Amino acid sequence: MKKIILSIIIFFNLLHSAEVKEIPWPSGESFLTFLEKYAIPQKLYFDLEKEDKELCSEIVADKRFYLYLNDDESFNQVLIPVSEDIQLHIYKESDGTFKFQTLPINYVEYNETVAIPVTVSVSHDIQKATGDVALALQLKSLFKGIVDFRKMQKGDFIALKYTKKSLLGRPHGLPELDAAMVEIRGKKYYRIKNNKDDKYYDEKGKGFTKTYFFKIPLTYKRISSVFTKKRWHPVLKRYRAHLGTDFAAPRGRKIYAAGDGRIEFKGRRGGYGNTIIINHRNGYKTLYAHQNGFRKGLKRGANVKKGQHIGYVGSTGLSSGPHLHLGVYKNGKAVDPLKVIRRPKTNGLSGKHKATFLANSKKITDKFKSEMQSENRQKATRLDRLTYKSDVKKI
Repeated sequence: MKKIILSIIIFFNLLHSAEVKEIPWPSGESFLTFLEKYAIPQKLYFDLEKEDKELCSEIVADKRFYLYLNDDESFNQVLIPVSEDIQLHIYKESDGTFKFQTLPINYVEYNETVAIPVTVSVSHDIQKATGDVALALQLKSLFKGIVDFRKMQKGDFIALKYTKKSLLGRPHGLPELDAAMVEIRGKKYYRIKNNKDDKYYDEKGKGFTKTYFFKIPLTYKRISSVFTKKRWHPVLKRYRAHLGTDFAAPRGRKIYAAGDGRIEFKGRRGGYGNTIIINHRNGYKTLYAHQNGFRKGLKRGANVKKGQHIGYVGSTGLSSGPHLHLGVYKNGKAVDPLKVIRRPKTNGLSGKHKATFLANSKKITDKFKSEMQSENRQKATRLDRLTYKSDVKKI
């Protein structure tokens, strides 16, 4: 463990004797071709456990990673993010052997509440106050069909409670809007997230978020592996992650689309083997991996309906047996498929769940009111996106 910690310290603090590059992952490059490029034995990959091999398939083109080279341009080590929480670390030992491990991404998290008077427009004022236009897009989506933001004028107010992350001083992933208030000519509209079901309600507990439309995409025997975001394994002494749910089923069993959408990807995808990715056009994507084959005539770009046949259960890629690996992504972030698929259909809250929500709602609305009335309003932590450079300067 000491060696692991030391290697990370070296990576970030002792860079004066080598070159560090912050570069986008090349389009079309796989984990195996990366190993080949830097003369790293592919045995490193084939010796990994199934979950780690699947993580290597989560590498996304153009996502930036950190490559540490020696003075002679030979490989030293690399950090490759595969989610907001987990990164792959490959490093070369002094004896010339290569090691692989998964590490948590130690980002900084901010929880902030800000009140923003409207001066120009919603998008302009939110970006000016927070440095992040994504918050404005989320706000408009929450109040779509309820609030006409074009009619907002000087003197109206916006209040936001949100969580955002930073890594090395830059935004890390998208912010999460926990609550929002829009005031137009004195009338207030609220949307507050209930963490129990991840849906939004007004301040009185009335639901507004539409019920998710996903369904389990096959008839399965059992769940062979569950979603694990980031977990320290006390026996193996390392971090484990599995960014999907594995459904064990006989080879050749039909796989169906979990929801309406468009085929964004159809083909081989590293250790995932035969894979289909469906874009559901609401911030969600679903991934269906290890398929034995695809439905005849199915093409990339085609529209599909929930329950439409798309492929067959298999064991392609790096798989120990026939199963479907189902991944669900919300705004690019891997989420637990079972929480999305099995979310209860509720239009409102009741009983103790409602009582808990209302108590939390009052705290939030009181905080919004306090910030709006304050002469010294809380200022947001600005994490304006910077222009990336291929080479990070030597320290």
